[in-house]
Amino acid sequence: MTFASRLRTLVAAGLCLCAALTGIAEPGPAHAPRSAGNRVTNRKANPRGRVLIVMYHATGPEEKYMVRSRKNFKKDLQRLYDMGYRPITLAEYANSKYDIPPGSSPVVMTFDDSRDSQFQLRKDGSIDPDCMVGMWKEFAKTHADFPVKGTFFMLPNGPFGSKKTGKAKVKALKDWGCELASHTLTHPFLNKLSGDNVKRELAGSIEWLRKFGVEATTVALPYGVPPRDQSVFKGFKWKGQTFRFRAVAFAGAWPARSTADPQCDLYQVPRVEASEKAGGLTVWLDRVQAGKSKPLVVP
Repeated sequence: MTFASRLRTLVAAGLCLCAALTGIAEPGPAHAPRSAGNRVTNRKANPRGRVLIVMYHATGPEEKYMVRSRKNFKKDLQRLYDMGYRPITLAEYANSKYDIPPGSSPVVMTFDDSRDSQFQLRKDGSIDPDCMVGMWKEFAKTHADFPVKGTFFMLPNGPFGSKKTGKAKVKALKDWGCELASHTLTHPFLNKLSGDNVKRELAGSIEWLRKFGVEATTVALPYGVPPRDQSVFKGFKWKGQTFRFRAVAFAGAWPARSTADPQCDLYQVPRVEASEKAGGLTVWLDRVQAGKSKPLVVP
């Protein structure tokens, strides 16, 4: 291969990576987003209904503990869409920002641990269609009002398994409107740490995310276990700086209260595990369809 040929190959590969991460080269959606005048469902407005906050960790060919099968992840996307759910981030939920179409219900799609199966690139730089971001991107091509917009609770594991592409992946997620949030530095049981070590974990995570141009305002508890002093999330000092969080995600098994509900506690936000088991996503969607659980519905 001549030098010119090699150069053309390298340039093409670089353009492919940029296109994959920015979506520039991808075909547009099959239909335009719904206009503000069209109601997504015939459900009446319900500002104090429950908010579904879904917890994902990884995907794979088969369903198992903390792994959502690719088949079921695709089913989740379709079922949520068909039931009138539209994605927002945890930070938007905490700030009562429901910028979704009338008649729809918010769903917060959360992803813990910044694992490689959440966001993978192929050798040519394109997004792996079998990773969670890849499947969601494909779905969004024909469902423009269900874009890739989730909350990713990050760990310094690349992120997403690769230091080489981690920064580009974070930028792509930010550009798409996703939220990058804290999951501590080393994923410890916070209840087993001293107060100073809890602060080190939280502050260190925020400072690490700042290297990517991210200012984290929410956090997910490792293993769903809080520290002994939960007031730390409302504000603490570490090395001369003040840190605080707007919301704290647990690993509970029921939908969260609306922020319009006086009993809503943003420092104890429950999530629903994406699974088929009792208390899992499928069961809760069944309950909503049966009228046993009333979701928040925007006017």
